[in-house]
This record gives sequence, structure tokens and C-alpha cells, in this order.
Amino acid sequence: MKRNFELSEIREVAKELLEKAPNKVLCLYGDMGVGKTTLVKALVKELGAVDVASSPTFGLVNEYHDNKDTLIAYHFDFYRLNDEMEALDMGLEDYLNSGVWLFIEWPNKISSLLPEDAVGVFLHFVEESTRSIELNIS
Repeated sequence: MKRNFELSEIREVAKELLEKAPNKVLCLYGDMGVGKTTLVKALVKELGAVDVASSPTFGLVNEYHDNKDTLIAYHFDFYRLNDEMEALDMGLEDYLNSGVWLFIEWPNKISSLLPEDAVGVFLHFVEESTRSIELNIS
């Protein structure tokens, strides 16, 4: 999957990404402000979450449930992480083994802890309201 899209098309991009991802660990790469959290909001909504996704920058992780209170996704933002030990201390291994969708922003902060089959999702600025997305499957 590689394409350009307008920000107004983010729901369609999220749906396509969920359909094409070979597993549930999505690592979102991109500059600050490119739309990683906006994409996660669309992904979580597409999965049927009852809550609106927000950036977990300060808490490091948010969890999302559907209308039956079933856990459907975790959203991580490791921007403020100082080292990989912090991720291990918060129980990252348990999250990785949870079997639910994992959306990880700033995965480069925990690169040696990521599963080999994690899917890289690369977002880039094209124009003010246009982005490019590329899926990198190992």
C-alpha cells in the first residue's frame, strides 16, 4: 500500500490499512504534526471504539473498547520515552502479547523491542492537506 491522500480521506485510508495489514502491530513513523494521531483516531473509529482516540503522550498508552466493552486496541506514544527500559517497566511485553490492535507512535524509541513482523506505516507531508502513506511489511 502506497498512496497520497487528502486529510478528508483519512477514514478510507484507515479502512484500507486495517484490511491490508498482515498483523495487528502497526508502527507509525513520521514527523511531528504529520497526522499519526489523526490516523490512529480514524483507525480506532473504524474498529468500532466508543471513545474518541487522543494522544497518550503523557500517559504513554490509551486503551479503546467497543460498545460491548471489549478491548479492541492500545495506542502508544513513545515520544517522551527516555529509554527502552521504561517501555519494559510499563509492561510492553504483555501488551505485545494481548492479541488486540497495537498502534505505536515513535516506535524508533523502542526499536529493539518490536516484534519482527511489526508493520511499518510511514507518513509524509506532501502539501498542507495532503499526505503520503506507505506500508512496509517485513
